[in-house]
Amino acid sequence: MRRELHNLGAAGFRGLKVWQKSMDATDQVYAVTRGFPRAEVFGLTNQLRRAASSVPMNIAEGYRRKSRKQDYLRFLRYADGSAAEVETATEIAARQEFMAAEVANGMIERFQEIGRMLGGLIAGVERETQQERRENAKEEE
Repeated sequence: MRRELHNLGAAGFRGLKVWQKSMDATDQVYAVTRGFPRAEVFGLTNQLRRAASSVPMNIAEGYRRKSRKQDYLRFLRYADGSAAEVETATEIAARQEFMAAEVANGMIERFQEIGRMLGGLIAGVERETQQERRENAKEEE
């Protein structure tokens, strides 16, 4: 059963749609992997859970470091890489018949959407960084 945390609000990274979606997708990964074979607890179950939880954790850590744009970008790229890792691990799990193809396809689609959202966020931060550089260069002239 999913429990909501008390009155945390939508401030900071919690207000980012991509963080919210990645938290929901991580919940799904945990739920699905509960049905994996016990022999996979230290294998694919652990790998999928770690990769899935890495997405919102890296978004949050990067957000807290966003005063340094390069740090923020680095953590957003880590999150994107973890989303791709979940997609691949999900496909492996489906091929090993640890989950139904429909479930796997749904999870892959969720993490692809998260990847697209991260791509947009990364592009936006990169544009900001370039704009700041141009403005700083004009000031130095």
